Amino acid sequence: MNIAVRIDSDEAVREANETPLELLNPGRADRFQKDTIFPVFARLRKEDPVHFTADSDFGPYWSVTRWKDIMAVDTNHDIFSSAQGITLPNLVALAEQQRVLGELARPRTGGGAGFITMDEPEHGAQRKAVSPTVAPANLHRMAPIVRERAGLILDSLPIGKEFDWVDLVSKELTAMTLATLFDFPFEDRRKLTYWSDMVTNPPGHGPVKSWEHKFQAMGECFTAFEDLWNQKVNAEPAADLISMLVHNPATRDIDRDTYRGNVILLIVGGNDTTRNTISGSIVALNQFPDQYAKLRANPGLITSMVSETIRWQTPLAHMARVAKTDFELAGKTIKAGERVVMWYLSGNRDEDEIENPNSYIIDRDQSRHHMSFGFGVHRCVGNRVAELQLTIIWEEILKRFPEIRVSGEPVRNFSAFVHGFESLPVIIPSRN
Repeated sequence: MNIAVRIDSDEAVREANETPLELLNPGRADRFQKDTIFPVFARLRKEDPVHFTADSDFGPYWSVTRWKDIMAVDTNHDIFSSAQGITLPNLVALAEQQRVLGELARPRTGGGAGFITMDEPEHGAQRKAVSPTVAPANLHRMAPIVRERAGLILDSLPIGKEFDWVDLVSKELTAMTLATLFDFPFEDRRKLTYWSDMVTNPPGHGPVKSWEHKFQAMGECFTAFEDLWNQKVNAEPAADLISMLVHNPATRDIDRDTYRGNVILLIVGGNDTTRNTISGSIVALNQFPDQYAKLRANPGLITSMVSETIRWQTPLAHMARVAKTDFELAGKTIKAGERVVMWYLSGNRDEDEIENPNSYIIDRDQSRHHMSFGFGVHRCVGNRVAELQLTIIWEEILKRFPEIRVSGEPVRNFSAFVHGFESLPVIIPSRN
């Protein structure tokens, strides 16, 4: 099946252009699920690159859609704070949290996601505690393990029979890697995927049945990781993420909420970026078959293909900040206390920064020139882990399969944050 490239579909363009500019809300999750968000960003980059949405399910917020303006926010942590949350806050979820958990729940405005929701100097100290786990030396030691497990996954796939790539490959590889990074019980690795999905989905989407179901799953996650913390306290220091948090002077005395926030950050960050880029690479290569042929003819392009996929897919669509003081950006005054959303997905398609940005070009010059990992002090701490997994899985794919064919429409996430896939039906016609 040749998936349609729907970025310029007439209906999506018409809807984006006919909506009064002041009513345009780029945070609507249905547009991301239908893959019709790109014309909205194209219009905003052209007509209103720093755009205010006065009324939405997230409250009022600014949207920054051009590369240069996103950079101006992302690299200026003295003005733009992460302490009130790094996403669009779901006001419905916050109200439901209060209803379900009652007085035990402290109302939040989007924070609670660990060190990524801290400003300096607290952010730097906690980030530094986990950084050695994803340093080059540790990744070098991990690479043979990732390769072995990737091979086992690929060798187990059916030939000539449709299956869900997201479930059997993307989720499984990231779960295996996360379990290794956490030193989490390997037989329970898919719990990590499940908890990530429970965090990032509202009821009725992904595995989430209700708000009660969501909060129950989070309780199970926190209990498991508190048990893991207690095990590590009584063990010798090791090279996994939890041991580093336990034994580092900057983090060994952190409170329960901060620890829980770090756990969620590391689970979601370690899961969604890699998982959705693995799936996105299959979608992109099927949408652009000339690029798939180019890759098969020259596996040496895998490294640049991985970077191009991370740009083209942009697995996390946005990050948010709150202005500490009034700030002028592109002729607009953002007032102190107002939320600013940096749409990485739009910045990665900015025509003024990237040539032919809507095309997928695996040998693009400067393929690492993208903003999917963010910039400044909050640049993704696990970016090298993601690139390692993506590189290895494609090296192993090309050894085994001449083609992986998308056989039906992918089901995309109902989310303006996680830009990815619930499922992706594929068929592998044959082995090499």
